[in-house]
Amino acid sequence: MFDDEAYIKRCVDAEAALARAQSRCHVIPSQIGEMVTQKLRESKLDMERLRHETEIVGYPILPLVRQLSAICGDEAGKYVHWGATTQDIMDLASVLQMKEGLHIVERQLREIISTLRGLSVKYKDTPMAGRTHLQHALPVTFGYKCAVWLSGFQRHLERLEQLKDRCLLVQFGGAAGSLASLGTGDDGLRVRKALAEELGLADPPITWHVARDGVAEITNFLALMGGSMGKIALDIIIMSSNELGEVSEPFVPHRGASSTMPQKRNPISSEVILAASKILRSNAGLVLDGMVADFERASGPWHLEWVAIPESFVIAVGALSQTQFALSGLCVHDQKMLENLHSTKGLIVAEAVMMGLAPHVGRQQAHDIVYEACRESIEANQSLLECLMQRSEVALKMSKERLSQLCDPVNYLGASTKMVEDVLAVD
Repeated sequence: MFDDEAYIKRCVDAEAALARAQSRCHVIPSQIGEMVTQKLRESKLDMERLRHETEIVGYPILPLVRQLSAICGDEAGKYVHWGATTQDIMDLASVLQMKEGLHIVERQLREIISTLRGLSVKYKDTPMAGRTHLQHALPVTFGYKCAVWLSGFQRHLERLEQLKDRCLLVQFGGAAGSLASLGTGDDGLRVRKALAEELGLADPPITWHVARDGVAEITNFLALMGGSMGKIALDIIIMSSNELGEVSEPFVPHRGASSTMPQKRNPISSEVILAASKILRSNAGLVLDGMVADFERASGPWHLEWVAIPESFVIAVGALSQTQFALSGLCVHDQKMLENLHSTKGLIVAEAVMMGLAPHVGRQQAHDIVYEACRESIEANQSLLECLMQRSEVALKMSKERLSQLCDPVNYLGASTKMVEDVLAVD
């Protein structure tokens, strides 16, 4: 979709659509549009000649138009590229590529959303340690973690739907964007509207030769998705470490294998996703630089898009594919999650005890009491419950049964399951 020949094909499609639009608007003879389209459909370009001449000119459109005009013959050939400029055709080709690329991205995005919905439902009540700063914080469920991931992708789908009309714009402005080549009337604007209809693009109110926010938004959208995928990948990488062992990527013989360590099952999909997310963020910066264009035609920043757009789409689609693979076959070790949840002997629910004790002694004093009990638990390698029962200011206020309930991590999940249901309720 993004190789050189595919790009040139989109340029040819743009030239043919322009001829049809101008024929419809009676800017050129009415029969010319179909003549150009038919001739170009039946012809084959001399790609080697095009490569050679592009190196000389610096852009492919002038040498392309020479070939297209010759192909179309004397009658129709003289109307090829009528009133257009190089950037009109190159931008149209790029927008058509992005439009097609976004169809693939949307399909993959919906697949990942479906997979994450399934994981959120299946593990909604599966308790595990929630971590902040890589330390035990409070209990959550694995379904809650999956629903947090899911919520980001739901917003990405919403962003994708919104940006289509805003960013997939037709480009036809002529040399300086003013459409002066088609006169002072409304011929140019009518042609632009007809061209938009021919190509299934939105018709903007003004030429966007140097207003590159639409291109930047699409590329930054891909980078936003990359950020969400990178977050999932990083979680999976850490959770699949031997010390945690809470999840593992789907097992495929020799996938993630080491050339020297036979025991290895490296989380290779997640590693690829993580690298891809960094590349996407880097390219997002390139297209933002490309927005700073001089006057009515940029002297160079536009060229940054030629690298960033194709690479970002290829990298994003690859990362989406790897994300779907990793999530759809993810091995979830719920027993290990439970073991890890209890591994700190109740410390993970210190907040629960503090909040339970606070009505009796005040929040700050409750914090100080539980803090000291936690310190003793760590130093003496005893459970938090044992250390709390040894403190008279706690034992006199609360029964052992109540303390036991507070010290059980499974009892302190807050509204996590309700939030999972709320995320699942989003269409």
